[in-house]
Amino acid sequence: MWNPSQYLQYADHRHRPFVDLVARVDVDAPRRIVDLGCGPGNSTLLLADRWPDAALDALDSSAEMVSAARRNGLTAEQGDVRDWTPTEDTDLVVSNALLQWVPEHRELLAAWARALPRGAVIAVQMPGNFGAPSHRALREVARSAPWIDRLPTDLLRHDDTVDDPGDYARLLAGHGCAVDAWETTYIQQLSGPDPVLEWMRGTALTPVFDVLDADERTAFEADLAARLREEYPVEPDGDTLFPFRRVFCVATVGAALGATDLAG
Repeated sequence: MWNPSQYLQYADHRHRPFVDLVARVDVDAPRRIVDLGCGPGNSTLLLADRWPDAALDALDSSAEMVSAARRNGLTAEQGDVRDWTPTEDTDLVVSNALLQWVPEHRELLAAWARALPRGAVIAVQMPGNFGAPSHRALREVARSAPWIDRLPTDLLRHDDTVDDPGDYARLLAGHGCAVDAWETTYIQQLSGPDPVLEWMRGTALTPVFDVLDADERTAFEADLAARLREEYPVEPDGDTLFPFRRVFCVATVGAALGATDLAG
């Protein structure tokens, strides 16, 4: 179960990639904007501020996140991104830190490129850190006793969850889009006890918590925390540096193939 309060504990760090993504979107007056995976809606409000005349739809699979988004004044609906299809007036689709949860997201991107009107923009950001020490530690704990007998083998994501920027550029260029694709590694300064574990409680640990009971969660976290402290030691100033790679792609539907940009 997604917890909006836990997710927003590091709201500034989670919001920054959204800002960087939307900054590269060049659309003057979109008729309809859709935010797929809107979460609690704090970042979605940036879209409303930039394009106040556009109709703004928001979708999330979590009832808790949808409730939080509605409290933020958004028209948010609960649903599966795999079931979403664009309307003929959809000029901007934004998906921030969602598609890494969807194994068939490459097929979805291709389908959106085929269905959206010419000139529409698809703007996507996904974490690209599944080979990072944090995720390696998570997988190692999950494969150790006693957790290997409690957690499904396909529960956690691996290095191939998200492709490199160039792969998404080629995919969308192949469907007639001009593509601006890049990656950024943010060196995040986190504070407090076990801050990387605290970060992971808001995202990566969610499917684990959905399987384990309260006592098991506490024990699992203790095993994981010990590994994370080794991988991410506290700096002399008391903070912990947490590098976080993210993959971005902004695609304009029906634009010249020669405009493809593999920057970064």
